[in-house]
Amino acid sequence: MTAGIIMELRHLRYFQAVAQELNVTRAAARLHMAQPPLSRQIRQFEDEVGVALFDRAGRGLRLTEAGRFLLEQSLLLTQRLEETLEGTRRIGRNEKRWFGIGFVPSVLYGVLPDLIRELRADEREVEVGLTEMITVQQLEALKSGRIDLGFGRLALNDPAVVQHIVMAEPLVVAVPGAAAEDGGTALTPEQLSRRPLILYPARPRPSYADHVLSLFRAQGLQPHVAHEANELQTALGLVAAGIGITLVPASVQRLHRDDVRYLPIEAPGFVSPVIMSYRAGDASPFLARAVEWVRRQAATSA
Repeated sequence: MTAGIIMELRHLRYFQAVAQELNVTRAAARLHMAQPPLSRQIRQFEDEVGVALFDRAGRGLRLTEAGRFLLEQSLLLTQRLEETLEGTRRIGRNEKRWFGIGFVPSVLYGVLPDLIRELRADEREVEVGLTEMITVQQLEALKSGRIDLGFGRLALNDPAVVQHIVMAEPLVVAVPGAAAEDGGTALTPEQLSRRPLILYPARPRPSYADHVLSLFRAQGLQPHVAHEANELQTALGLVAAGIGITLVPASVQRLHRDDVRYLPIEAPGFVSPVIMSYRAGDASPFLARAVEWVRRQAATSA
């Protein structure tokens, strides 16, 4: 497995050099290797990917559409890898300690940005890493040590993980900005259930999507799910396009969009908890400070 990953990364770097130079001779000189082996490596890489990455018609090379896409995406990938390796070296030299936070996208409009600023100002010797992941993924990442703190919206029973409800956030409904029939008034769950619903995230499950469905079921309602999106931003884009409505935490209203309006929901139970998760038995002082800060902020805003 490790050897395969190393080979793929090496092939990516070979591909990037040829794609940027569009000349195998110059790319080989840049990579400090001979031209024939580089040409063979590039053809093997194309065989492995399964599509042509270069158009070799005429003199010189040109990238195919697939090649242009791979170049753009692979440069982002290798840049992120270099940043990760550099962070690893700093941590290994005891210059910095790693503290990973997993989060669902909607908490970016609530407590998380303030916490990140607090942690970075409070402890300059700690590298704070952020990873977007749903609650189920956060629990697995906590147990494997990939993150130290998680913020999600789903209560899950796992003895290896401690969960605290930070707050119960009201839900609002996102409707197309051009829609005038609502008049800015609150909508009931029954009214919502008669409209096409855009659900997110589509996978993996269980997730916030299941929480939304459970709220309707508690009212004896079965909404019509018109579309399932993987991302909050995608769901809002589909709302703007008139595909349907979607339910979002109230803090998402801070994301101002001219093509989407937010209306209150006339039902006290339509809330979504913000849940903080961390490993049971983790005695890290830095974690303790982070947890205490979140609890103080929650008590202040309650």
